[in-house]
Amino acid sequence: MKSLKIVLAVAGIGFLSAPVQAQLGPDSHQFIDAVQKRDGDKATQLLTDHPTLVNARDGNGDTGLIIAIRGGDPNWTGFLLQKGADPGLAGANGDTPLITAARVGFDEAADWLIGLGAEVDETNKAGETPLIVAVQQRDIRLVRLLLDHGADPDRTDAAAGYSARDYAARDAHTRDILQVIERKRPKPSKSAAN
Repeated sequence: MKSLKIVLAVAGIGFLSAPVQAQLGPDSHQFIDAVQKRDGDKATQLLTDHPTLVNARDGNGDTGLIIAIRGGDPNWTGFLLQKGADPGLAGANGDTPLITAARVGFDEAADWLIGLGAEVDETNKAGETPLIVAVQQRDIRLVRLLLDHGADPDRTDAAAGYSARDYAARDAHTRDILQVIERKRPKPSKSAAN
């Protein structure tokens, strides 16, 4: 009996970790297709019938929200967020919607995502934060926005071991960004505060 419980538990874990698209069936493919083709009527119909499709993924693991953000499309991004798309659900390579917005310079989407609770220091598989990506893209407006919402300029990535502050210091074209970061003092450690 104990082994049956273990088998059922493992089977349950396998089901929970299966791709969202497989769990939702063929409608998820139709929904992603509608997002990619910007077919509002089809997307709305599918979401009316199956509201959970809003977080469906494509074959690469990207959600409709990430696809819309990558395309710099404020209408589709807003539509998907209003329909309940998860603002923190990571896609391919672990890129969150906020990291994707930083990567393509879609500052308006970044502002919306933060307003909906997206984590400003969430990392992708390379350990990049939205702030590191914003510095690499030389997007001073987004750097300010992320810092104002508590992004840690000293959190390092896994790829090179550099922080947003380090990347800004290494790039001669980001001196203005480095100045913005330098104005944000590192948080004192708990041991230093005692």
